[in-house]
Amino acid sequence: MQNKIIYIKGIGEIELKKSIRAKRLSIKVKPFDGVLAVLPNSVSYKTAEAFIVEKQNWIKKSLDKMAEHEEKLTVFTETTEFFTRSHKLKLEKAKGNRFYVQIIDSEVRIKYPNNINVRDERVQTGIRKGIERAWLIEAWEILPGKVKDLAEKHGFKYKNLNIKNTKSRWGSCSHDDKISLSLHLMRLPDYLIDYIILHELCHTIEKNHGKGFWALLEKVSGNAKGLRKELRAYDARVY
Repeated sequence: MQNKIIYIKGIGEIELKKSIRAKRLSIKVKPFDGVLAVLPNSVSYKTAEAFIVEKQNWIKKSLDKMAEHEEKLTVFTETTEFFTRSHKLKLEKAKGNRFYVQIIDSEVRIKYPNNINVRDERVQTGIRKGIERAWLIEAWEILPGKVKDLAEKHGFKYKNLNIKNTKSRWGSCSHDDKISLSLHLMRLPDYLIDYIILHELCHTIEKNHGKGFWALLEKVSGNAKGLRKELRAYDARVY
C-alpha cells in the first residue's frame, strides 16, 4: 500500500504508513528520517491526521531535540583534521568535473572539481563515501579476528561473518547463526566493539531479547546494562 505524505503547519511533512503488523497508531521521530506515523490498516488516514494534530506539541519538542542531534554532523573543509583508526582524510581540488576517492597507504584522498565549494552536498557525500571505504578496509582487518577469538573464548559457534555499511543497527545475527556487523563499529572503542560482537554471538543461542538472552550477555560481557547504556551515546549516522 502506498504511503501518504501530509503537511502540518509548524511541523512540516509527515509520512503516514499503513502496516499489517501495526497493532496501534504510533508516531516516530528519528534523526534524518523526520516524522513517521505508522497505523494499522483498519485506521483511516483522517484519524491518523487528527491524532498527529493532538500530539503536535510533543512532535515539535522531539524535532527540536533531533535538530540538535543532526547539527553534530561534521561539515568537512580543507582545514578539517579527520582520522579513522589508520587513515587520515586529505582533500584536494582538481581540474575537470569528476570526483575521485582513493585509499592510498594511510590516506583517504578526495579530489573534487575546483569550481565546486567544498561544502557542496555532492562533495560532502563523496567525502563520507571515502571515509566509509576506509572504515570497511579496517573492519575486515580487525573484526573477523575479534569475532573468532570471542566465540572461542566463550564457546559460541557461528556460520560466517559479513560486514556492511548499515547505520540503523550495529550488528545482527540470522536464524541460522550468520553474523553481520556494521563497518561503523570502527568508530567505537574496542570494549564496545567486543560488547556488540558478544551481543550477536549470544543470539546464536538465544534468538530473542528475553530474560535468557540478557542473562547470557551479562555473563559473557560482565556489564551488559552499563555497556548498553554507554553505546546509546553513539549514532552510526552522525560523524
